[in-house]
Amino acid sequence: MLIKTLTVGQIETNCYIVTDEDTLQCAVIDPGDESNTIMDYLEDNHLTAKYIFLTHGHFDHTMAVNAVQEQTGATVCMSRKDTGRGDYRFDPPKGSVFYGEGDTFSVGSLTFRVMETPGHTPGGVCLICQDAIFSGDTLFRDSCGRTDLPGGDMSALLASLKRLYDLPGDYEVWPGHMSPTTLDRERRSNYYMKYAVEVC
Repeated sequence: MLIKTLTVGQIETNCYIVTDEDTLQCAVIDPGDESNTIMDYLEDNHLTAKYIFLTHGHFDHTMAVNAVQEQTGATVCMSRKDTGRGDYRFDPPKGSVFYGEGDTFSVGSLTFRVMETPGHTPGGVCLICQDAIFSGDTLFRDSCGRTDLPGGDMSALLASLKRLYDLPGDYEVWPGHMSPTTLDRERRSNYYMKYAVEVC
């Protein structure tokens, strides 16, 4: 599994391109902006995008979705709970798939599993593939997603952080913003995650 991070847009969102190196199939996670940058990477590396996965519907994670989908034909996948009108929701293109807890998707030999982690938004998810968690804006290094935007819910976010804490083993954590971390590190040092364990 090859993970490429492209940091895009004014809010510096992490777009991840996750590739099965044997087949050169890939998933594009959270194409938040700069579709040309994303497409250049796909074309330069001869990759075939099978899916566009969205961790949630905020604009800084979705602004390049339509352009990348039109150019690749990839299937867009997201939670239905983050669709609809409004600045903090996103209406995906026709033919999109709405996913939920436990759904799995194959990209070459890779399998992505959906874990619902609401709180930052109603439809927030984490995507788990092998030893990696793509955590969107649920879990950051030393922090977590904000809940003061429409649809945010701190109680739900704490419950989601507790679920992540309780996962067996360690994982690399690839968040929607800032640098990657590990689940063990966040279990030890993330105030919000430790608080979630106390209250949930």
